[in-house]
Amino acid sequence: MSLPPFVPFRLTVCGIEELPGHAAAGVTHLVSILDPTREALTAFDSYGPHDRIDLRFHDIVEELPDQVAPVEQHLESVLAFGRRMSAAAGPGDHLLVHCHMGISRSTAAMTLILAQSRPDLDAAQALAEVVRIRPQAWPNMRMLEIGGDMLGRRAELLAALREVYARRAAGQVEWLRFLRENHRSREVAHMG
Repeated sequence: MSLPPFVPFRLTVCGIEELPGHAAAGVTHLVSILDPTREALTAFDSYGPHDRIDLRFHDIVEELPDQVAPVEQHLESVLAFGRRMSAAAGPGDHLLVHCHMGISRSTAAMTLILAQSRPDLDAAQALAEVVRIRPQAWPNMRMLEIGGDMLGRRAELLAALREVYARRAAGQVEWLRFLRENHRSREVAHMG
């Protein structure tokens, strides 16, 4: 028996290199998250008509010199976009959220959109849906903290995030080293 869809529209999370492969996928709504210094992408030129927001901030969880951290304004843009889409979307619609690798910023944004769209479900279910569609997900903790505060679901999201991190990190020594070396020790510590 298959479960009903989490939301009444298709979901995709990907990285920049995968964008050309989704040009013919009927994407109707798109959240694009890039580093502030990244040049504009041309991949969307081959997409059909779509509603898109473009956000620019770094994939960081701490304030760092010369870096733009995700802030409330960024997350309000994501949530407002999600509200507009959820209010009007149907089975023919397709939401794609991307960042550089499709692992951190994009999965956090998708989690927040789903948690907002389905307040009737536990936040762990929103995270589980994101992991189902993007198994390599490692949602940006700072984004979930800020967005979780905005949704009144911070504790719930962070509790579920602990399990996602623990499963994803199991046996991944190099991944954990990468996180620690890139100012993301707080995420590693969150696993407990």
